[in-house]
Amino acid sequence: MENESTRKRPASSPPLTRRGRLLLIVGAAAAVVAAAVLVPLMLLTEEEREPRTLLILEGLRSSQVYAAADKALGVAPGTTAKAAGTADLKLPAEAGGNPEGYLFPATYPIDEETTPASLLSYMVNTANRNFGSAPATYRNVVIASIVQAEADTAEDMGKAARVIDNRLAQGMPLQMDSTLNYALNRSTLDTTHADTRIDTPYNTYEHTGLPPTPIGNPGRQAMDAVLDPPPGDWLYFVTVAPGDTRFTGDYAEQRKNVEEFNAHRKEAGKPVG
Repeated sequence: MENESTRKRPASSPPLTRRGRLLLIVGAAAAVVAAAVLVPLMLLTEEEREPRTLLILEGLRSSQVYAAADKALGVAPGTTAKAAGTADLKLPAEAGGNPEGYLFPATYPIDEETTPASLLSYMVNTANRNFGSAPATYRNVVIASIVQAEADTAEDMGKAARVIDNRLAQGMPLQMDSTLNYALNRSTLDTTHADTRIDTPYNTYEHTGLPPTPIGNPGRQAMDAVLDPPPGDWLYFVTVAPGDTRFTGDYAEQRKNVEEFNAHRKEAGKPVG
């Protein structure tokens, strides 16, 4: 039985106009182009189709950021570190061309046009937008980097920033393990008496004042703590146990807190300083 799909066009059907023929040609060409585009897209893996990003966490050091950028960009190790020395980065004069402290923690998009230099520039520009350009900014970034390394919560960051301010005002050495860790390229709570005697400007047990550069890349929360620390007479603090950081202005109380810290370390079979 004949149906609509099997009927032939009547001989009397009008021929296609020039416009009609042109539309058919264009439509066919578009289909070919679409197919040409679709085939390589179908060959891409799901990972290649996904937008790529690079997450920089608060407190990472520049060396760690460079390594993460190399991996994300698929370039040889050391490429981003080398680019940092030649890229035109908008850093304060005090930084001396060293972007430590200004590789702002955030999630950065990456595509085929991203280069190590452009990625570093993006990070530094983001830091400048978050930190501002006041004359004391570099000093504040140095302090914020220490606060970021020493404290975990917003409350503790504020108190740590106040401790630093109080110690600097009294001419006391900061005595921060985090600055020693930076000099020794490590992250540990196992600071020994020998460590506190090493010869480096980052040894804040031996030297008063701030270290010469930031010791990592702080986030906005650490900078906010530096800009507006809570009032207090604190001069000492120690994290006795996870989530239990104690601040005090009394040295005798600090010694008791340190003894409790050491007792916890001993129970866990870890070195006692």
